[in-house]
Amino acid sequence: MSDNRFPAFTMRPVTPEDLPTIRALHARAFGPGRFARTAYRIREGTDEISRHCRVCLIDGSIAAAVRFTPVEIGGQGGALLLGPLAVEPAFANRGYGRGLVVRALDEAGKDGIALVLLVGDEPYYGKLGFQRVPRGRMALPGPVDYDRLLAVELKPGALAATSGDVRAVR
Repeated sequence: MSDNRFPAFTMRPVTPEDLPTIRALHARAFGPGRFARTAYRIREGTDEISRHCRVCLIDGSIAAAVRFTPVEIGGQGGALLLGPLAVEPAFANRGYGRGLVVRALDEAGKDGIALVLLVGDEPYYGKLGFQRVPRGRMALPGPVDYDRLLAVELKPGALAATSGDVRAVR
């Protein structure tokens, strides 16, 4: 996908060799409190790499990484949980994270994914098509601010057709 709103970079799937660099990036970006967040609870016990996880490379080095965990909602598959998205501080606020998400969502849609969820900031992710999930439509384990539960439809009508508990596909 070519999108002139974002800077040029190379995107590729995450490999096992990338994991130490990505883990260090997450530690710098989110600190130790990240493990208590609801999204981490959903991902517990899942593989660190799914077929949809991507990295952004600049001059051969990882500048950003996004994880996608396959989830089912109300027992129905075809959805992903986005997060974390992390960008190296030297590349922050320059469009690399947003560009990585846009390209990764495009690939996920082509792969048959209907809906992508995340717990995040609507001002940031709203620019990428994410919208608030109506209260009561989905339930996540642990404490969550449901005003921050966002979704983007990769297939029209997917959000309206989906409700229930959100659980990782193991």
